[in-house]
Amino acid sequence: MSSTVVLAYSGGLDTTVAIPWLKEHGHEVVAVTVDVGQPGDLDTIRARALAAGAKSAYLVDAKAEFADQFIARALKANALYEGIYPLATALARPLIGRHLVDVARRVGAQKIAHGCTGKGNDQVRFDVCAASLAPDLEVIAPARVWKMTRDEEVAYAAAHRLPISVGVRSPFSFDENLWGRSAECGVLEDPWVEPPEEAFGWTRPPEAAPDRAQTVTVGFEEGRPVSLDGADDSLEAIVRTVNRIAGMHGVGRIDHLESRVVGIKSREVYESPAAVTLIGAHRALEAMVLPRDLLATKQQLEHRYAELIYDGLWYTPLREAIDAFVESTQARVSGEVVVKFFKGSARVIGRRSPNSLYRHDLATYSHGDRFRAEMAEGFIYVWGLPARTWAGIDATASSPAVPAAPKSSGARPRATPETP
Repeated sequence: MSSTVVLAYSGGLDTTVAIPWLKEHGHEVVAVTVDVGQPGDLDTIRARALAAGAKSAYLVDAKAEFADQFIARALKANALYEGIYPLATALARPLIGRHLVDVARRVGAQKIAHGCTGKGNDQVRFDVCAASLAPDLEVIAPARVWKMTRDEEVAYAAAHRLPISVGVRSPFSFDENLWGRSAECGVLEDPWVEPPEEAFGWTRPPEAAPDRAQTVTVGFEEGRPVSLDGADDSLEAIVRTVNRIAGMHGVGRIDHLESRVVGIKSREVYESPAAVTLIGAHRALEAMVLPRDLLATKQQLEHRYAELIYDGLWYTPLREAIDAFVESTQARVSGEVVVKFFKGSARVIGRRSPNSLYRHDLATYSHGDRFRAEMAEGFIYVWGLPARTWAGIDATASSPAVPAAPKSSGARPRATPETP
């Protein structure tokens, strides 16, 4: 008796080959394609899934959902894995996984499947997502089981007359969504070799970027981008526009040797023009409106938050708790930030906020200074008292020993004249 399995379907070779393979192993396949901003005609992808043997195929437009529920949270948390990677691929996986579970519930399936291999991070993210949302569902990973090489997959596709054309193979493996683009494999596996231009698709090389700088003004409300150059827009639209402008100026190229969940090092090349720009602008605004101790604590949690996303632990109490903390910090993160693009750089050159903690009359060294400098000496004395006390103990311990007084014989000492 056949069972129904819901497959995360991208339309590529791996997931197209997975459809007949799953059928051969006694499953009816329901394909689900979740649009998070990746390239490709979704109607063509759906038709391909059906032609490959899927019983049915669902298309889910989740771009706005991705921006509003995932990108917005990651941006407010300034989420960068290992301080570098904006987590584009990792951030989309829990959303895709949630829709897989939703469709599985809708069609009465007891299993879900994905096209991840046994070496990558995405298998962890999909499997843990399913375990968190629907622990009763079984997860099948055909590529993890069959261990086919690409040539074997191509031969299998040809033998089954699958509706996919395999021409000259790109030496790289790409993944794209609204928040970024990743490239791996091929010559990129040698960390000594500079990534060739063929590995990039969203950004110009900085040396070929325009010779004239360009600025954009990003408006924020409670930590969320809401306008660009004074024009209100959705977060999805703002991200798309900044991706285009910043990418044209060579901004957002990342060459990173990262630590994978499965314990290996992997060289990854990313393009995240909007993520790099907006996170930089958001940080600059936070520096203006949040006090030092809150900034420091938030920065510690940002590092952990990025690890949770990377490790596939989105649907966990810790992520929800950090989200609640981050959200509480954003109430005053409203204002505008000016970013200048030039030859691969995105520099914050101006910021303003009605909630600014910066006061010119306290910071200035010129006329109008209202800082009470005469109070500094007392502050420094109290502030440095622990250090002074500690140093005093060290000084006492290192001073020459004082000779001991002679023992008393019981007689009164003879008086001696005072020394002038």
